Amino acid sequence: MSATRAADAADFRGPLDISRAATVVLDGRDTVVGWSPAATALLGYSPREAAGRPLSAFLAPLPADGTLPAASDRPATPGAPAPSGPPARPGPGPPPTGHEIRLARHRDGHELLVVTTLCPLAGAGDGGGAGDGAPGRVLVAAELGELRQWESRLALLQGLATQSPVGLAIYDTDLRLTWSNTAYEREIGKSLAEYLGMRADELYSGGRFVTPGYPSTLDAVMHHVIDTGEPILDLHFQGIPPSDPGTEHLWSCSYYRLEDAHGHVFGVCEDSFDISDRQRAQQRLALLVEVGRRIGTVLDVVTTAEEIAEVTVPEFAAAVRVDIARVTVMSGELPATGSPAAMDLLRVGEHSVDPAAADAAEPLHPGAPGSPVDRYPPVAYPPGSPQDRSLASGGLVLDDNVLVVPLRVGGSVLGLVTFVRSPRPRVSGRPLAHGPATTFDNGEVALADELAARAAVCIDNARRFTRERSASLALQRQLLPHHVPPQSAVDIAYRYLPSDDVTGVGGDWFDVIPLSGTRVGLVVGDVVGHGLQAAATMGRLRTSVRAFAQLDMAPDELLTRLDDLVGQPLEERPGPRDGPPSDAYDELTTGATCLYAVYDPVSRRCVMARAGHLPPAVVHPNKQVTFPDLPAGPPLGLGGLPFESMEIELPVGSLLALFTDGLVEARDHDIDQGLDALGRVLGTPAASLDELCDRAVSALVPDATTADDTALLLARTRQLDESQVAEWELPAEAVTVGRARELATGRLAAWGLEELSFATELVVSELVTNAVRYGGGPLRLRLIRDRTLLCEVADTGHTSPHLRHSAEDDEGGRGLFIVAQLVQRWGTRYTPAGKTIWTEQAFPPAEFD
Repeated sequence: MSATRAADAADFRGPLDISRAATVVLDGRDTVVGWSPAATALLGYSPREAAGRPLSAFLAPLPADGTLPAASDRPATPGAPAPSGPPARPGPGPPPTGHEIRLARHRDGHELLVVTTLCPLAGAGDGGGAGDGAPGRVLVAAELGELRQWESRLALLQGLATQSPVGLAIYDTDLRLTWSNTAYEREIGKSLAEYLGMRADELYSGGRFVTPGYPSTLDAVMHHVIDTGEPILDLHFQGIPPSDPGTEHLWSCSYYRLEDAHGHVFGVCEDSFDISDRQRAQQRLALLVEVGRRIGTVLDVVTTAEEIAEVTVPEFAAAVRVDIARVTVMSGELPATGSPAAMDLLRVGEHSVDPAAADAAEPLHPGAPGSPVDRYPPVAYPPGSPQDRSLASGGLVLDDNVLVVPLRVGGSVLGLVTFVRSPRPRVSGRPLAHGPATTFDNGEVALADELAARAAVCIDNARRFTRERSASLALQRQLLPHHVPPQSAVDIAYRYLPSDDVTGVGGDWFDVIPLSGTRVGLVVGDVVGHGLQAAATMGRLRTSVRAFAQLDMAPDELLTRLDDLVGQPLEERPGPRDGPPSDAYDELTTGATCLYAVYDPVSRRCVMARAGHLPPAVVHPNKQVTFPDLPAGPPLGLGGLPFESMEIELPVGSLLALFTDGLVEARDHDIDQGLDALGRVLGTPAASLDELCDRAVSALVPDATTADDTALLLARTRQLDESQVAEWELPAEAVTVGRARELATGRLAAWGLEELSFATELVVSELVTNAVRYGGGPLRLRLIRDRTLLCEVADTGHTSPHLRHSAEDDEGGRGLFIVAQLVQRWGTRYTPAGKTIWTEQAFPPAEFD
């Protein structure tokens, strides 16, 4: 049966209502004198058959043993067969108050349980007129099962009225309250008599429906239901109940029209259930989801702390303050464990919607403007404060409207999160989302603990990244020249862009190496791969190049030595002594490329060689850009082909550009297009080399993003003035030694360096003597007055002098030892024509006064 048919067939009269129950009129001797149609329907006897028979012919007391026929308390269906099954079952239970349960015999022979009640008729006396046939009592009977169903319906109505947690209220067509149940009374906080007849909008003034697509007022929703007859289910109503003033609640409400069987409308019924707790649970879950979405978006401790404060205000608290240990913020280290006083905290995150939210922190001395201490002021908490107790115990502390939760990772505390709720119910005239509560319930404490745990994981990830990035940047600073000293040979500018923006390091490198004779070595290289492993490999190669360059090797010889180093046998490569060699080293070093150039500012000659690297760009003073056809040697470690050098003469003011392929190669264009673009940029005038570097990087590497590491080294050539250089060619004769001393002292006098004459005479005398004795002529003596005094003696021999300590009885061998004590440094440089012995002497202090 459908709900509509059930409502239409509903009979709200009780089973023992005389207008519908089986009615039997009895005389004083319990003889039937009256029989209603309902009695015929119940027992099957017609009035003619029942009249004059004793009541006991139809109704009998219950059996003494209490056994009853099966299903005898279920309503009988007219024309249905007699019930079958077990002959008996336990009794029907106690009779209803004021009634008696009897066993009735139907005309077809089956038995059924009925409940009866007797009512004497007025004027019938005490039933003494026996046998006169006068009516004395009326017996009303109904099936026991039907009565039980009626009683259960009554119990249901009673439960809805007194025990149901769902608030029920009935409003008439004028929307005035006419009835409500006990749950509704508890919401109102008054008895029904006190608010009977009030309108709904008077009971919940200021409340509104928040479900989209429906009217926002009670009046509009109820009128809609009364006018249309359409029920409305699960509307969410937000308001402040009279029983809990100041606290916003949320109800799930349903409305349906009330009308009688004839369609007359009486009003509307409201079912309401407070779902505030469920809403808070959903809000907590939503907050956790939002925290997971918004916290930890970047690997930065400060940003993560700020995100914690922003995501929890005002949804969870009126003010949130995040304090992190100084070592965690600055260097990514874990703070030391100990007393609360040992925890040096910085205020790195704070957000508030209530200026009245108290802060127990005591600000310490401010830092200089713009410093980290100024941006993240240090704070301290007085002894006994919630924050101090939390640091001491390592656990959360709830103190009135303040909840302090430590940011724990393992056994360490990274900092504190302080949640503060405003003691005032409203901020800027609007209630806070959490209501006026000045404290946190158990669920909110657990939520805060979970929020802090998730935030601590994000902060720890950011801390680890900060530490690793700091280590990586420190490694990069050590591996790359972070300061290039001024050079007499060239003016320098450079840029380096790693493709690994996480660690900030890569495998490309460059270097500027001062060489003897005021020359300078320029080098760029590229290691396969990115990241720390590539950077470490790059550092080994750079160190090797610098070491070989200090031996004054020619570019082709230097690359040959470097290739031998990279291609050394596996057992000689870096790796564990008791394990296999490092595969990563093999992968990264094999295939590395390098370009090495040496420029001499005296001769303006530049000698260069490359190992699988791109040739440099040369920009002449007239802005013509060329890429020299430098012989391309194989990448390092592959072997098989020799390296060849190329020598070119560069006019003063020429620009030499050394770069890696990351600058000119990209996914959207090939190397040739990149070289053309680089040539156009280098050929345009610029105020400085730094400006030209920036212009090249911005044009070829937009947004400073590249799939490969990028290094760019620009060198503007210079030439030493003729007055700074003195050079003589001398024969390889014994008398040449004296002549060389005279020429050297004379030039020093012209330069005003008489103080260096004595030491220079000894140096020139020893070097020329060695050249005459062990080398071959002609000899060349050269003095260069630059940042130091350089003295060079060249001969055609290829034997290298060796510094040794002579014994007391040795007659010779002390000259070169004496030279080494008189100069800052000395060395040997080999050329195709022979060798050059050179020395450097510092100028006397008077030169810098």
